[in-house]
Amino acid sequence: MKTLKNILLPVILLLFSGGFAGAQCKAFAKKECLPNLAGYTHDGNYHAAVLVEGEEAELYKTFYSDMNYRVSIVGDSKLPDIEFRVLDSNKNVLYTNKDKNYSSTWDFKLESSQQLKFLIKVPSATRSGQQPSSGCVAIMFGFRLKK
Repeated sequence: MKTLKNILLPVILLLFSGGFAGAQCKAFAKKECLPNLAGYTHDGNYHAAVLVEGEEAELYKTFYSDMNYRVSIVGDSKLPDIEFRVLDSNKNVLYTNKDKNYSSTWDFKLESSQQLKFLIKVPSATRSGQQPSSGCVAIMFGFRLKK
C-alpha cells in the first residue's frame, strides 16, 4: 500500500501541475496576446504552452482567400524574443520575424486558401552553467473580411 502511495502521489501532482500551467498560459494569452488582435475578430482559439529556452513548437492552421489575417505570438517576459517562421505546404518561407526585429505580429492575406505551418522557437540566451528560463508562449489568430 505504501508503494502505491509513493507512485500515485507524484502522478497526481504531475497531472494537476500540468493543468495549472495550462490555465496560467491561457490567462497569459488572454492578457498579453489578445490585445494585439485589435481591429480583427479573434478566431476563438487560445494556443499557449510552457516552453523552455532552446525549444521549438509548430502549429498547422488553414487560412482562406479573400480574408485579412493577423497572427500574434507573445512570450513571457522571462524568455528571450520569440522567433517565428511561416511556411506554406511547399516549405517556402512566407515570413520570418527574425528579419523584422522579432515583431510579435504579422498581418497577411492569401490569394488562395491553404494550410500554413507556424514554427515557433525560443532562442537560447542562457550562459553555460545557468538554468534555462521557461515561460508561456501564446499564439493567436484574428481575421476580417477583405475590403
